[in-house]
Amino acid sequence: MIERLAIRELALLEELELELAPGLNVFTGETGAGKSIVLSALGLLAGGRAQPELVREGADEARVEALLDTRDQSELAAALLACGIEREGHELIARRVVARTGRSRAWLGADLVPVSALAELLGEAIEVSSQHASQALLRPEQQGRLLDVYGECLPLRSTVESGVSGLRQCEQEIAKLRAEAEERARRGDYLGFQLRELTEARLDVAEAAAAQSEQRRLAHSEQLGSQSRAAAALLSGDPEVPDARGAADLTGAAARAVLELAALDPQLAPLAERLGAVHGELSDLASDLERYAARSDSDPARLAELDARLHELERVKRKHGGSIEAALARREQVAAELAALAGSDERLAKLESERAAQRVRLERDAAALTRARVQAAAALGQAATAALRPLALPQARFEVVLTAAGAPEGLPCGATGAESAEFRFGANLGEPLRPLRTVASGGELSRVSLALRDVLRGAGAGRVLVFDEVDAGIGGAVAEHVGARLAVLSERHQILCITHLPQIAAYAERHFKVEKRAQAGRTRTRVTRLDPDGRVAEIARMAGGARVGAATFDHARALLAAARTAPSQKPKRQRPPSG
Repeated sequence: MIERLAIRELALLEELELELAPGLNVFTGETGAGKSIVLSALGLLAGGRAQPELVREGADEARVEALLDTRDQSELAAALLACGIEREGHELIARRVVARTGRSRAWLGADLVPVSALAELLGEAIEVSSQHASQALLRPEQQGRLLDVYGECLPLRSTVESGVSGLRQCEQEIAKLRAEAEERARRGDYLGFQLRELTEARLDVAEAAAAQSEQRRLAHSEQLGSQSRAAAALLSGDPEVPDARGAADLTGAAARAVLELAALDPQLAPLAERLGAVHGELSDLASDLERYAARSDSDPARLAELDARLHELERVKRKHGGSIEAALARREQVAAELAALAGSDERLAKLESERAAQRVRLERDAAALTRARVQAAAALGQAATAALRPLALPQARFEVVLTAAGAPEGLPCGATGAESAEFRFGANLGEPLRPLRTVASGGELSRVSLALRDVLRGAGAGRVLVFDEVDAGIGGAVAEHVGARLAVLSERHQILCITHLPQIAAYAERHFKVEKRAQAGRTRTRVTRLDPDGRVAEIARMAGGARVGAATFDHARALLAAARTAPSQKPKRQRPPSG
């Protein structure tokens, strides 16, 4: 609901600030006084189109600001939270500024937002019914939603919407996997070849090092044999030169000589012992070298085998990272990617199975929604017709027509179901019913909106409902009936009503008088909240016109008393404390 409405430099209004009641707020005044300015202001807050000519002459910009209480608007609160728009408790400030240049800006809270955000977030919360406004009631999507609200079909509708979204996502993933199937096949062949190559290479770091060492030994077997025999000869003597003495022989002779001297000087005994140990080690070394030389014969067949093996390993290393370790890592990577590709095929098969099941569920849910809507359409048509006839529309007929709605390709229905709803209306006997948007006048449309809101008043969150010309073409007892309807409707919704009829104004919880005055060469519109005496005077003016006497004042008091005691009037809802 709107707690406070402030308007600056809009049309003939220089400055205005109103505190609105949570129930029925009525605006009255002479024709042309400027009552529609309030309507225009609310339209701007709801995201309506801004006209530069709305800016008051001499001003640079017009400004409309409202303090909203959102406690009954859970959907709005959730949408604001999703957009990151902060509020203080349940309160939200909405502001719209229209410059003379045509530029328009909007704020929600402290956040500057696109004007379209006002329409998206507040368009459902502030509903205007007037001859000149773009009414939500005429939008096909709003008509469908009202039908679903009336028929308590919103849970089924939500289920269908979720089913369509899930099936669409499933279709998109299937299409993507199918489109990639050929590429996956090519990729799989390539990776399979790589995996076979890496597997057949029998990659092993230790084996590769051993093969390289053996290949190097066999490739130099002649050099290893000849030089190791030469080294052995240096230690133990050359067998082909009988008198040649090697290092081992010389060390042995030195050890014996020192040992003889140790008999004369015992201090030489350790040296003799060390020389003996060296002699033994040199002799063992010579024997080991001779045995190594004997084993160092060449093996051309084994060398060729090792050359081939090392060549294969080198080729694999060059292709896959430059080392055995890198090639092994690549093998693991290839194996994992091949497994993932196989998983894609399994995923495709699973998705196709899921799609079939989802489609069956969606078709079932859409059919259930259709059945519920057929029943709701018949019931709403009857209820709205009954509610319209006491509103000076005795021959009115109202019906809801369901027509098949086109479904997106590959889906059994759209997000809102398999059909769309259209409100049809006829005010006169013998005429066919036609779409509401093409046949209803401003006054008729306001009364249709009132009747529908009356029928739907127990459903949905409270809104701000604005009625203009709801009294067009009616009077007397019908006007009293309209006023009582508005009063009952205001128990759930905040209502702002522009009226010329005292029978309707008498039901107001808060009454505002709109006047136009000329002052200092300028015409200004003023809006005043009326006290009890002021209400009596204004209702008397509305009832008596130019000639208001005592009887007219008595009649005005009687209208107010009757409105207060009307059986349809229930105690007004109390605004809960903030916080």
